[in-house]
Amino acid sequence: MGQVNVTCWRGFVFLGFTSFGELQLLLFALFLCLYLVTLTSNVFIIVIIRLDSPLHMPMYLFLSFLSFSESCYTLGIIPRMLSGLALGVQTISYMGCAAQMFFSGSWACANCFLLSVMGFDRYVAICTPLHYASRLNPTLCSQLVGISLSGYLFGLGMTLVIFCLSFCSSHEIQHFFCDTPPVLSLACGDTGLSELGILILSLLVLLVSFFIITISYAYILAAILRISSAEGRKKAFSTCASHLTVVVIHYGCASFMYLRPKASYSLEWDQLIAVTYTVVIPVLNSIIYSLGIGLCRQL
Repeated sequence: MGQVNVTCWRGFVFLGFTSFGELQLLLFALFLCLYLVTLTSNVFIIVIIRLDSPLHMPMYLFLSFLSFSESCYTLGIIPRMLSGLALGVQTISYMGCAAQMFFSGSWACANCFLLSVMGFDRYVAICTPLHYASRLNPTLCSQLVGISLSGYLFGLGMTLVIFCLSFCSSHEIQHFFCDTPPVLSLACGDTGLSELGILILSLLVLLVSFFIITISYAYILAAILRISSAEGRKKAFSTCASHLTVVVIHYGCASFMYLRPKASYSLEWDQLIAVTYTVVIPVLNSIIYSLGIGLCRQL
């Protein structure tokens, strides 16, 4: 098979779930319902936090931006996936594929950073409650959100690493969106350097943000253990439960998706993990966020 330089490349074809045959309509209905639940829940969370003055606190500000970021992430992937399920096979231009990879990577990175910011917020609230309002002032909160939304740098780096490669004549993506592993599998020649670049970018985002969360929760755990009453420990832990649950789900799935060499790529497993990450987990997160708001308002 010959090589086609990326400058002459016209586009890709998503095969997605074509192997499921008649089950595609069932998957379409299922994923559509889950997506609508996710989108509606996130919009509801954002509106409630905006309108309810008791929720005008840093932790809820970060939560509203996380809901917004997650909505943007799913918006760039799921509608196209649904149209692919309805139509069977779908094409995407070269620039369209690059744009989808850029935006999905950017918002995924923003989610990681926002989760670490929320971990820092919980640290300040539990370890230094008397200084919570002064330390997490509006200026600092805006700066933290701005830093989190700078995830576009990661998305840009990931996209440049992939789309500077030359691709073989095959243009069929065995996936439902332009994710890194399936697009990288179409590249010709030695992709070792590109894989290394992707690994470094992924490690920078995942490990730095996870390190911040780990340090924050180490201090939180120490502070909770110093609380004498069981009721006090339960109250302190309950304010972190929803965030901690989302962190475990998010980082576990993200690590499995991106921190792997090309040799371990498997179509079936990658599609399953991608569906879990893009469809199922956002639904779970929106439910966890909603429950977290209810629990925190009762405290």
